[in-house]
Amino acid sequence: MVFSRASSALYDVPLLYAMLCLIGVGFVMVTSASMPAGERIFGNPYHFTLRHGAFIALSSLLFVMATTVPMDWWKKANPYLLLIGVVLLLIVLVVGREVNGSKRWIPVGPVGIQAAELAKLFFFSYIAGYLVRKREEVQENLKGFAKPMAVFAVYASLILLQPDLGTVVVMFVTTVGLLFLAGAKLWQFFALILTGVGMVVLLIIVEPYRMARVVSFWEPWNDPFGKGYQLVQSLMAYSQGGWFGQGLGNSVQKLQYLPEAHNDFIFAVIGEELGFVGVVSILMLLATLVFRALFIGQKALKNGREYEGYLALGIGIWFAFQTMVNIGASAGILPTKGLTLPFVSQGGSSFMVMTVAAGVLFRIDFETKMATRQATTRGSKR
Repeated sequence: MVFSRASSALYDVPLLYAMLCLIGVGFVMVTSASMPAGERIFGNPYHFTLRHGAFIALSSLLFVMATTVPMDWWKKANPYLLLIGVVLLLIVLVVGREVNGSKRWIPVGPVGIQAAELAKLFFFSYIAGYLVRKREEVQENLKGFAKPMAVFAVYASLILLQPDLGTVVVMFVTTVGLLFLAGAKLWQFFALILTGVGMVVLLIIVEPYRMARVVSFWEPWNDPFGKGYQLVQSLMAYSQGGWFGQGLGNSVQKLQYLPEAHNDFIFAVIGEELGFVGVVSILMLLATLVFRALFIGQKALKNGREYEGYLALGIGIWFAFQTMVNIGASAGILPTKGLTLPFVSQGGSSFMVMTVAAGVLFRIDFETKMATRQATTRGSKR
């Protein structure tokens, strides 16, 4: 009965439930993880909670707006959105607010807009539109494959000037994934992968702070009070979680031991307070989010809605890879990249942009179902 209702609904019910559960869990865990930092920095333990709550409220409004915007608007606005992304990335380099050595936020009153997050969504929209217009060219020759990579190179160069290698890696992986799904030749695909890996290695080598992150990721215990401090504290949080955790609010590492406990390393606090069961539960919700996005994209492609299908697939790959990098960094599997956990970490711009992306997914699913129903109705009348 539940499955029949979900399949007949004009929106994706599992996707909605997964997103709402992640937002709810995220709000609780941000509150729990941020109280010591809020008390120490602002003299108010609920400072980050109130801030996160405000972003959730604003994101809810953006989500509703995104679900009402027809996909035709996104198609027509592609070149303009791509240009706006470039302009934002240039503006942040000039007037951006510097935090921890990076210029990533454009100050707008009391808050900051992270230009790279908006540029990321605009770029994926462009790639989806390009694959619709030039799909045969992408499949048949190198020229069609090289054009989107040239646009990516412009975006990547501007983002690396902030600097923000993590966002560039997410964009690269998503772009490569979409080109592969569009039918690019395997030799082009593997050549691009090898080139991308080589460029990432080069970018790591030429910047001492990136090299230090990689070295500390390999052997954090060699310098547990220096370069490896953050990862060591994160691993200690996981180790204390056990099966069912220490209990909500009982994390020790969040007591000013683990930096960025409510942002990049919130999954470590989840592991400590909710244990293995809590970690697996969150992973299942995130997996549902990703698989529903991929399912919506696949269904759109089958119904001849190529732009919508590629955009939904791109959003799914984006969510999946960003999740993998965030959790992998906190667990010591990958170097630290400063990426948020979708719908869980505190991060105003990232949270809002991902909410808009989720709204676009709902709109794609709605339009695909409406088109299918209209086609079925016409067929039955005949």
